[in-house]
Amino acid sequence: MTTGKMSKFALAMLFGGASLAVALPAYGERNSLSMLDHLDSGDWELRQRDGAGQSNICLDNGRKLIQLRHQGLNCSTVIVEDTPNEVTVQYTCRGQGYGRTHIRRETDGLIQIDSQGIVDGRPFVYAAEGRRVGNCRS
Repeated sequence: MTTGKMSKFALAMLFGGASLAVALPAYGERNSLSMLDHLDSGDWELRQRDGAGQSNICLDNGRKLIQLRHQGLNCSTVIVEDTPNEVTVQYTCRGQGYGRTHIRRETDGLIQIDSQGIVDGRPFVYAAEGRRVGNCRS
């Protein structure tokens, strides 16, 4: 390789590696999504911000909020952001679609959810406020 080509190659590797470092945790570091684990369990009301409606979910684990449009599917995930008050997770459900969900905690009983992706071959956008409203009904 000539010096010019080597410089371009080195720059490409540097910038490519830097972009990977943003999305991937350091080797041996474990992202835990602990913010989701601290949400209060119980009956949660999810009220869509566009006024399109509301739904309820019995939440025993805050991680269920990541795949609201792909519930129950075994999807691969990549943690993009994991802080004490916000998480962003990108997931892919082989042959079923994908999504990217951002959840911001205001309190352990009040959250904001923004999710978008593809389900059943169609795009979706979901923005809602989640609020714990009581205990789950059996």
